[in-house]
Amino acid sequence: MITLDDVKENLELKELIESSQKQLNALGYTEHSIRHITIVSERAGKVLETLGYPEERIELARIAGYMHDIGNCINRVDHAHTGAILAYEILKDIGMDPKKRTEIMMAIGNHDEQTGTAVSDISAALILADKSDVHRDRVVNTNLSSFDKHDKVNYAVTNSEFQIDKDKKKVTLNLTIDTQISPVLDYFEIFMDRTMMSKYAAKYLGLWFELIINDTKLL
Repeated sequence: MITLDDVKENLELKELIESSQKQLNALGYTEHSIRHITIVSERAGKVLETLGYPEERIELARIAGYMHDIGNCINRVDHAHTGAILAYEILKDIGMDPKKRTEIMMAIGNHDEQTGTAVSDISAALILADKSDVHRDRVVNTNLSSFDKHDKVNYAVTNSEFQIDKDKKKVTLNLTIDTQISPVLDYFEIFMDRTMMSKYAAKYLGLWFELIINDTKLL
């Protein structure tokens, strides 16, 4: 069985991850590199693990999470689709079973809110994990005076907690936002599509998606 550790050792993947962030830095986007993909990988696995899925599905979710943003090395536009194809080819080269690498390709190809939706347990876990990573650590721009709304909202989030409760059948994103930096309303203006995508992904897994901001339940 090909594991996440096997995937991490692939030199081609390492270069794609590095090049992806290089391009996003040039475009002024938030961080999508090792920090982000590691968090997404861990959280995607955690979702399925908490729900009692088999270890094989959990590991595929972790791998999908780690590889999901490599399409950014080609272009930010359609990065989910190009990244899915790149991931499929890398996994093919390292010997992953066709059915498993197809599952990962499908999940990656559906993780972007503009074109995707939950189509499997792995894709639903990936979506929930990816959209939950809102935090000031993702802001690459160090000049506060030049922040756009995405920078301001991410930088305003001083704490982000992602929790899954199997018994209560819910997944919770609990954020602390410094309203001196960005009002809570801006979060919804920018991330409404991502929030709704998370809601549908949770529903696919039989869960309710709960959003709490500054101790107030908003969804």
